[in-house]
Amino acid sequence: MSEPDFENRTVLVTGGSRGIGRACCERLARAGANVAINYHSRGEDALATARLVEIHGGKAIVTQADVTDPQAVAAMVAEVNDQLGPIDMLVNNAGIFEYVTHEKMTLDHWKRTIDANLTSLYIVTWAVKKQMIERQFGRIVNMSSISALRPRPYGIAYAASKAGIVAFTQSTADALIPHNIRINAVAPGLIDTEIIKDVDQPTIDRIIEQTPMKRIGQAEEIADVVHFLLSEASSFMMGQTLVASGGRVMLP
Repeated sequence: MSEPDFENRTVLVTGGSRGIGRACCERLARAGANVAINYHSRGEDALATARLVEIHGGKAIVTQADVTDPQAVAAMVAEVNDQLGPIDMLVNNAGIFEYVTHEKMTLDHWKRTIDANLTSLYIVTWAVKKQMIERQFGRIVNMSSISALRPRPYGIAYAASKAGIVAFTQSTADALIPHNIRINAVAPGLIDTEIIKDVDQPTIDRIIEQTPMKRIGQAEEIADVVHFLLSEASSFMMGQTLVASGGRVMLP
């Protein structure tokens, strides 16, 4: 059964085929939204997410696009507009995660990470902001990470990209709030998704030990934060980055 707060709203979730993106699609469908599920290469996973959205009563479409490609993103936005209507809400979730030592880090790795995690936010946000300005309504949530807030010697490019998202969120929020476009971000800690499948168990155990809540997070918990930031429950918030890390990182 749908909740009423997002009824007749259209939300685009990038990287929505699995993990946190899939959980966001499900959560927003439960709130009554129609959901456009962007994917890059995992079409079957995106279709599975669409079925979950429909189970929760939402209308779903899947749309393939490389979010680092402006032309592909423009075509994606046009497809969403055609099938679901104007985009009211955007979750910039797509990204990549590669921990690389400084000895093995290359310029190609740096560019690939920055493009996927940071430049993509600019491309997708700029592709939807004109229609949001015209309609004087928009809600955007960007996916950062606690890697933006603490040193990550094995993830220099990743940490830099996620720190860039914090600054991008602050500045775009300030620029677009006169048009009733609210922009915030989430900085998750370690979350139990496919993205950690290559992390060895001793590392996971060490992270759990460093976490006051003594566990890793679930994708659904991050989706709840995203729902809050998109909803009017956060109506006096803009430009903020909310940390959801089980206490592993606590901002003043």
